[in-house]
Amino acid sequence: MSKNFTFKLHGTDGKARCGQIDTPRGEIRTPAFMPVGTAATVKAMMPGSVRATGADILLGNTYHLMLRPTAERIDRLGGLHRFMNWDRPILTDSGGFQVMSLAELRKMSEKGVTFKSHIDGSKHELTPERSMEIQRLLGSDIVMCFDECPALPADRKRISESMQLSMRWAARSRDAFGDRPGHALFGIQQGGLEEDMREESAKALRGIGFEGYAVGGLAVGEGQEAMFGVLDYAPGQLPEDKPRYLMGVGKPDDIVGAVERGIDMFDCVLPSRSGRTGQAFTRRGVVNIKNARHMDDPRPLDEACSCPCCTQYSRAYLHHVFKSHEIISSMLVTWHNLHYYQELMAGLRAAIAASELAAFVKQFHATRALGDIEPL
Repeated sequence: MSKNFTFKLHGTDGKARCGQIDTPRGEIRTPAFMPVGTAATVKAMMPGSVRATGADILLGNTYHLMLRPTAERIDRLGGLHRFMNWDRPILTDSGGFQVMSLAELRKMSEKGVTFKSHIDGSKHELTPERSMEIQRLLGSDIVMCFDECPALPADRKRISESMQLSMRWAARSRDAFGDRPGHALFGIQQGGLEEDMREESAKALRGIGFEGYAVGGLAVGEGQEAMFGVLDYAPGQLPEDKPRYLMGVGKPDDIVGAVERGIDMFDCVLPSRSGRTGQAFTRRGVVNIKNARHMDDPRPLDEACSCPCCTQYSRAYLHHVFKSHEIISSMLVTWHNLHYYQELMAGLRAAIAASELAAFVKQFHATRALGDIEPL
């Protein structure tokens, strides 16, 4: 295991890449999907179960953890890995996006953001320096720069001002991060849907220098077509020898399209959140297990799936436990969804390595287009 943070490309197919990030806590196979453990837990899952699905890395959330139980408390208790019983790599976001979307009465300045907690109304300040301090106390392996992400659509002036502020904050994040061997700091490209602003942002980030680069400011309501439009050029504006991370994405077809365009890392609450509402991701699209058609169906969710949900339980049982509000319903469908996502990533990696991505993608879309199996 590497004592440093390194990234190696193993193969390419068109713009798509497969490779490996090495960290002192283990390797991350790319393209990688990171399950979201917002408050130091992937909801409805045990850490060992998350690992069993094939996850190499989890995402934790700076904003939520700084408010409860606090970064200082987690540090006193031995850091986030020990606290949540996950000994592999953890990436933490900077808290910026949550402040913009969740916090009440937030006030932004050049220095940072002051806001009231959505939990108890207490006042807090988040700056690039404080975000780096929190992420250091948590002990995360991959740290994200503190940035501002404007909701789209927004006018060019607003996007430009926001991007430039984020670049100044990126430089301050780099300074505050300091020298931490074995830990990585990722810069975040902003610029909305504007190619020239994305290039300006990428140039600023390259000038500062980071261990990895994220494409930020997407998956905020712009739609898939607009997102892919940006991804047709944005990854190519970032260094080729560093990992590229698309934040907050997404649906399976979003991920496949982004991998085709050169993205290496993803995170999204979708598989776990959907698991708790009875939405299961299968090869043939999304299945709502709460629908009455599943009531008497002895078949598994997905006959080709090897997860415990599919090998040990029927659709009829899953329908019953959801209707009865049993906790196992969230556990089983979340496990299945995370397994499905990791299997998709493994398939993408193998297809890129074999230079067979086009055939894999064609099969992926064709199978999804079939829709769910016929009711009995």
